[in-house]
Amino acid sequence: MYKFLGLNYIGSLSALGVATCCVLPMVMMLLGSGGTWLAVFGDIAAASFYVLTISTALVVVSWLVSHRRGSMARLKWWLVGSTAMTGLAWVIVLNEAQINDYLIMQM
Repeated sequence: MYKFLGLNYIGSLSALGVATCCVLPMVMMLLGSGGTWLAVFGDIAAASFYVLTISTALVVVSWLVSHRRGSMARLKWWLVGSTAMTGLAWVIVLNEAQINDYLIMQM
């Protein structure tokens, strides 16, 4: 079960990283770093929905496997944490335009 849990957290962290790939450069520019390295994130942004879908599938499989094996009570906080990270990634991706508009207004 811990293999599923580890894979689940890797998927959740990668989903959160991919979700912030378009917001994070704007934040870094606000903090004073240069913007020439922003072109790197274009390829990552193209794959964001695929990574988020795979991460969501891993979260669902982890919940199902832990329920099936009867270890949900022991692992529920780990599962809730990875679910929260994946949910936050979806919120960031789905509201990316509004977040970027807000950050642009701060410049």
